[in-house]
Amino acid sequence: MRRLTSTANAIGGTLFLVLFAVFIIQITARFVLHKPLPWTDEAAVILYIWVILWAAACVVPTREHVVFDLVWNSVGHRARQAMQIVGNLLIGGLALVGLPASWDYVHFMAREGTPVLDIPLMWVYLPFVLLMGALVLRSGWGIWRAVKGEGLTEDVRV
Repeated sequence: MRRLTSTANAIGGTLFLVLFAVFIIQITARFVLHKPLPWTDEAAVILYIWVILWAAACVVPTREHVVFDLVWNSVGHRARQAMQIVGNLLIGGLALVGLPASWDYVHFMAREGTPVLDIPLMWVYLPFVLLMGALVLRSGWGIWRAVKGEGLTEDVRV
């Protein structure tokens, strides 16, 4: 698991580094050379989408996501267990139901390409399907942990 986490972090870091490099190229071309490069705008948008969706799916731990903890911190162990199970059932269930349609739409977008780089839009939005799959897996793991009574005693900190 540690190896997968390290790999996901490395991919996320590399995506962000490439986004930063494209941003620097874009600024240099536009303001120093006075010759804007159209591909840098498109590459920056695509990389931004990938960075955000990749991070949400694979890098940011569940405990680091924004939560509403007022109720959680005021209830006991059993109520927390029920909240954890119901919440994960809702999130994971909705993601599971939406996964096939999301894949169908992303796959359908393979026929369209980006205007400048002509990258099929399927590849641009593929991380969304990855995010949906990650939601299903994380929710299943959260349910499993809640049933076992793990992770219910600590207060949630935002």
